[in-house]
Amino acid sequence: MDDTFGENQRLKAAVHFTTGQICQRIADDGGMKFSKQTIAAIAETAFRQCDIFAKDAEWFARHAKRSTVNVEDIKLLSRRSTALYTHMQQRSEELASAQQERKDKRKKNMTKRKHLDTEEDDVVDQHED
Repeated sequence: MDDTFGENQRLKAAVHFTTGQICQRIADDGGMKFSKQTIAAIAETAFRQCDIFAKDAEWFARHAKRSTVNVEDIKLLSRRSTALYTHMQQRSEELASAQQERKDKRKKNMTKRKHLDTEEDDVVDQHED
């Protein structure tokens, strides 16, 4: 139990720190200031929302009889926010495209290796004759 509490506290601290950095960037760009209480409230809200998202994503996966959360679960989470859904859809497409490129490159390299191996076998066969 203590380990879970400690991990939770470290995560909260990380979210608070990152929220502070984002608020500082916004303040620098726009000449706006954020109070410490405002930063803490934003961080706490973000942390709670992430916790809700994680639990919902887990339930979506379980409902689909899967033990792993996938992209479709995350897109389902974002369905109520048009901007977030659009962002998640675009990001999903980018990741799928990058994955396909890696697969194609791997396939091309395997074909090239097969071709080289075949050529080496031919050379060895010629030397044996």
